[in-house]
Amino acid sequence: MDLHAIEDVKRLKYRYFRTLDLKSWEEFGDCLATDIRARYGTQAMGEPLQFDDREGVVAFMSENLPGSVITAHVANHPEIEVDGDQARGSWCFEDTVIVPEMQVMIRGAGYYTDEYRKDSDGAWRISATGYERIYEAMTSLADTPSFSLLANRWAPPPSESR
Repeated sequence: MDLHAIEDVKRLKYRYFRTLDLKSWEEFGDCLATDIRARYGTQAMGEPLQFDDREGVVAFMSENLPGSVITAHVANHPEIEVDGDQARGSWCFEDTVIVPEMQVMIRGAGYYTDEYRKDSDGAWRISATGYERIYEAMTSLADTPSFSLLANRWAPPPSESR
């Protein structure tokens, strides 16, 4: 068992989620193989999403998750099998998406199934990814009068009025 490779793959998946949530698009793209096969699906987005290259994934995420959309992903329970410079993994995840201007919050959970490859530069990258939802739920924040967004990394600072 290659424990170093398993740890490298874990760090890669954690970096994938961190850079997605922080909207660090260049670093996010570096988590992905140039020829990644990505299959995403969500009831909130409608049709399943399919991409066959890094540029398509990064373009979609950066266009559809601008600073006005808050996301938080948590991944755990990794099951990773390494075979040389290839690996496969499964991850349980939970996600929260808040869209303040639409007054909506989406929460969900599911399982990612990934394939990884150690590229010629020595870095592990995600070569295939997709997930199956366990659940996805949407809440109207307009119907939740007690909801108050107390912090938002991307919101403009409150103006000083005097």
